[in-house]
Parts: sequence; structure tokens; C-alpha cells
Amino acid sequence: MTPFIRLHPEDDVLIARSQLVGGTQAENVVIKGLIPPGHKVATRAIATGEPVRRYNQIIGFASKPIAAGEHVHTHNLVMGDFERDYAFGADVKPQAPLKQATFMGIKRADGRVATRNYIGILSSVNCSATAARAIADHFSRKNHPEVLAGYPNIDGVVALTHGTGCGMATEGMGMQILERTLAGYATHANFWGVLVVGLGCEANQINAWLAHSSLREGDTLKVFNIQDTGGTRKTVEKGIALIQEMLPRANDVKREPCSAAHITIGLQCGGSDGYSGISANPALGAAVDLLVAHGGTAILSETPEIYGAEHLLTRRAVKREVGEKLLERIKWWEHYTEVNEGEMNNNPSPGNKAGGLTTILEKSLGAVAKGGTTNLQAVYEYAEPVKDHGFVYMDTPGYDPVSATGQVAGGANMICFTTGRGSAYGCAPSPSLKLATNSALWLRQEEDMDINCGEIIDGRASIQEMGQRIFELVLATASGELSKSEKHGYGQNEFVPWQVGAVM
Repeated sequence: MTPFIRLHPEDDVLIARSQLVGGTQAENVVIKGLIPPGHKVATRAIATGEPVRRYNQIIGFASKPIAAGEHVHTHNLVMGDFERDYAFGADVKPQAPLKQATFMGIKRADGRVATRNYIGILSSVNCSATAARAIADHFSRKNHPEVLAGYPNIDGVVALTHGTGCGMATEGMGMQILERTLAGYATHANFWGVLVVGLGCEANQINAWLAHSSLREGDTLKVFNIQDTGGTRKTVEKGIALIQEMLPRANDVKREPCSAAHITIGLQCGGSDGYSGISANPALGAAVDLLVAHGGTAILSETPEIYGAEHLLTRRAVKREVGEKLLERIKWWEHYTEVNEGEMNNNPSPGNKAGGLTTILEKSLGAVAKGGTTNLQAVYEYAEPVKDHGFVYMDTPGYDPVSATGQVAGGANMICFTTGRGSAYGCAPSPSLKLATNSALWLRQEEDMDINCGEIIDGRASIQEMGQRIFELVLATASGELSKSEKHGYGQNEFVPWQVGAVM
């Protein structure tokens, strides 16, 4: 096995499998200096201003002369403008007959299928967060195991609270996003029932939210305010009593064989490194292709982290307007970052750079690999209900908890999360699988990782083999097998709706 990884014959860089020292030679390249694992080595001399390619795509431009064998990173590679060929629909494939994989799901009365069976407590505003958590704490299996002892088919009672809901305009984008997000969770298939707890005087009035979301109270949705109930203690007592009424009916479910077409995965990557686009992301993409072949759905997101690779997605758009909607979201983000005195290249993060990623172009080209190779069916705004099957896109920030919150609000009943630096993340009510990009991370943080895609880097598995393993793990987890993050109790603190607009 060579000390380098070459991704494409036309690439200007090689990727180090492990730390390389000066004098190491491969492919007629002699290393100059120390090259950390996952970092780039120039395959040829590159003049100042020349584009540099990885994945046979431009990842930046040389800011100074780069010699063959030299480390290529932030000291000699920078962003730059160049034309993209959007070629709308050029790579669209004909629809193949669907396959018939199944998992053990929970069928709801309306025909939807759940992968988990929770009762949820949502706060309309930060002011009601403490009361919501106190209600959930009463049903904690860790602290009060006896309370749910007679309800083995209930996965738990969870409080999903947030830091907004007031100090914001009652009309406009920020409120619309919050209302969509809360509505998506309140009606999520993985919740048998939901309580929504408010304060009473907040901008995000519960009655207005119900009306705007076309929701109304019933057996599985209860709403009330602290001010109307008479204070915190009475609110907690009321919430506990309402959930106790729900428990017998929520427990009256069973798992049965269901089509994999009912699985919707939110695709995430966080703490990326130079291996992400070589191992875990393309392996997850292979698993996505398998899921789509069985009628399932996968949601790619994190718009600031597909920036510079959007032309690879527009080529797969089933209609020109789908590709154009994606570009509209890109332009919105360019404007949004500009008015906030930022820039789209504020990513990669320090951890990403330490792992070998230099520009957002490089990070994005690796990130889009999570979406596999199938047709792009639709583009959604944040927290919109995902109604199309197959591979779709949702506009979200790159910050993982905010992005995943939008995907779950849109209907994702699973999350698959690739990481090269080591993420500690979980999600309720949708289980999250974490995929390590390299074996060093797997050995260091195995208690948080569900599968080691570093075997691809080590030469012990192919991308397709790993994709099959991920797909099988998705089916098993959707059937009730616990993910590592579920075993650790992650999920309640990772609910982070996207906050847009002025805090007033």
C-alpha cells in the first residue's frame, strides 16, 4: 500500500495516508518537509495564481510558487473566483425498478412509519424551557426507572427546548422558521404524542402557531401556558398528568415489517478532515444510493458546506427549476454572509484545517459525496416537510445541530453523521449513526462511533462494501437497535432551531 492516495489522474495533489517525512518517495514525488496525515502533497510544480485540483475539481489557487513534493495548505493555497458549469440535468439517470428491503418499523394511523416511539415536550419560548425539562425529568429512565417500567414500547419522554421564541418580530423569516420547525417536531412520526409548553406573553404565541401550522389540539397534541396554568409547579404537575394519560396508548404499538421506502435519512458531516471525502462521505453516498434504490429518501444539507460544489448537484437535478432553486439559495447565503460582515470561506474550522482541509471549496467537494449519485428530486427550505422520495436537498446552515434540527423537522427519521475529528452528537427523536473517517479516530473514540470507514483508507474495504454495511446498519437501527449516541443519552440538548434576524 502506497503512502499516498490519488483520487483522480488529473489531480495536482496526493493525500498522505499517514505522517510523511522529507525524503519519502512515491509516484516520482519526493516529499519536502513533514506532511501530517490527511494533508495534501503537490504532484507537480504549481505557479502563483494557478488553480489547484483535487477530485478533478478546483479547490483553490496557489498564493505562492509550490514545488513538487511540497505541503499544500493554508500557507500557499487560497480561495479565488472561477466559472462553474451548472449543466442542469446533464447527469440525470433513468428511474430503475425499486427494490424491496424491509425493516421493523412502527406504523402510525395515518400511514407513516416511525423508527422510534417517543413522547415529546416542546417549549414555545426559552422562558418555558425549565418547566418543560422538569416534566421530562419525572419520566427519566436514568433517575426514575420505575415510572416507565410498565411501558417497554416507549423509547422515552424527552424535552426539546431552545433559546428563542421572543425578542423577535412576530412576522418574517425568523418566526416562520421557528413555527415550521416546531410544527415538524409536533407532528413527527417518531413522536406518539407531544406537549407544547409556553409562558403566555411571548412573541411566539401558541394559538398563532397552531393556526399558522394548520394544527389543533387532540389526543396526541396538548398545549398550555405557565401564566394560564398558575405558575411553574402547577404547570409541571399538569404536564406530568397529561403524559401519564398518554402512556398506555403510546405503549400500545408493535414493530412489524415495513418497506425501506419509509426511511428518510438526514445526511450530516462535522469535524471533517482530509479523509472525509475519500472514505466516510463516499461510503455514505453509496449507502444513500442503496436506500434510494429501495424507495427511501436522503436529505443533503449544510449550504455553506456545499458552496463551490453546487455545480455537481445541478447536473443531477431532474428539472431545471430544481437546480435553479439550489442556486437561489446559494445567492441568498452570499448576501446573508455579506450583510453580516462575513464570508462563505469562514469554513473550514480550525479543526478541519488541522485535519488537512484548506478551503471551503475542498471541504464542499468532499461533503457532496454524502449524497451519492442518484437524481436530485427537489430542493426544500429549512424545516419544510419533505414530500419527495429519493435524493433531495434542504437549505440549512452548516452548524450540525441547527442543520439536523431542520432535517428532522422536515421528516428525517434517521441521521447519518460522518466525522474525521470526532463528534459527540445525538438526536431525538431520530437516532443518529456516526461514521468515522479514519481508523485512528475509531480507536481513540470508538465509544461514540458506530462504524469505522477508515477501513477504506487502510485498504481493508472498498467504498461499495462499506456502503452496504452502512445500509444494513441503517436498517438495523431503524428496526430498534440502539446507536452509540442513544446509549449515552444524547438528543435533548441538540435541538437547535435556526435563529435568523435581529434579536430585539
